[in-house]
Amino acid sequence: MELRQLRYFVTVAEELHFGRAAERLTIVQSAVSQQIGRLERELGVTLFDRSPRRVRLTEAGAAFLPAAHEVLDAERRARAAVEGFRADRAGTLRLGTSRGMGERLERVLAALERHAPGVRVALGSAAPEERLRRVAGGEWDAAFARGEPAVPEGVRLVPVWQDELLVALPARHPLAAADAIDLAGLADVPLLLVGRRRNPPLVDLVTGACREAGFTPPPGPGYSSLQDTLAALGAGVPAWSVVYAEAARQVRNDRVAFRPVRSPAPLSLPTVLAMRAGDGERLRPLLAACRDAARDDHDS
Repeated sequence: MELRQLRYFVTVAEELHFGRAAERLTIVQSAVSQQIGRLERELGVTLFDRSPRRVRLTEAGAAFLPAAHEVLDAERRARAAVEGFRADRAGTLRLGTSRGMGERLERVLAALERHAPGVRVALGSAAPEERLRRVAGGEWDAAFARGEPAVPEGVRLVPVWQDELLVALPARHPLAAADAIDLAGLADVPLLLVGRRRNPPLVDLVTGACREAGFTPPPGPGYSSLQDTLAALGAGVPAWSVVYAEAARQVRNDRVAFRPVRSPAPLSLPTVLAMRAGDGERLRPLLAACRDAARDDHDS
């Protein structure tokens, strides 16, 4: 039994889809299927019930999943112990980032240099749940996240700022001429949004605002990335989406319009910094840098 087989198994168990699991693992789907097959033969059980329409854990797979998590958590702790030692020796802050931070991340890092001159920062990216697990296991010192996600034991969330969301729609759409958008005007326009299991806080915020405006948005075709979504809108696809204001400032596309929401209320999500419960004092310079970045946003 190899650790990579356990990683592949856990990822498929989380996605319940071999293609999405392979995408997360950045390998080809055939390699995932091959390694899962080897693991099943070694264990003498079938871990997944595969059908053309869906993938499900078998009873044996469900029983095996917690043990697989324990082994991978132990591996992360072992790696984190060594990496933490090396980072402490080198004066490195290991920080997980969130999508759409834009120039705000640059402002945080500039402020951190003022509060902790000479500190080195190693940035990392991962899915939200994985970010929290890496903080809990000591692999990362802290990580940014949005909303109020469930956290592993020993991790706490510190609110640092609010992230405004803007409506993105084709520049030729009639509503693009307005300074701000009433969501009710988009009631009949398809909404391009990620699947809820990929970003629950964002999806719940947007769909909740639509309900408050009196409608349920018709779903548009799915796109794999923000870049694809903006490309579709720029090409004139009759649809709309939402983009973090910081990310929108980085976009250079005059065929897409970004507008704030006027009604029922402006859209925003809290950004939080996840850290281990006992690390508040050690991470004080980072928290101060986040406060400075938030204050710069307010002043500008």
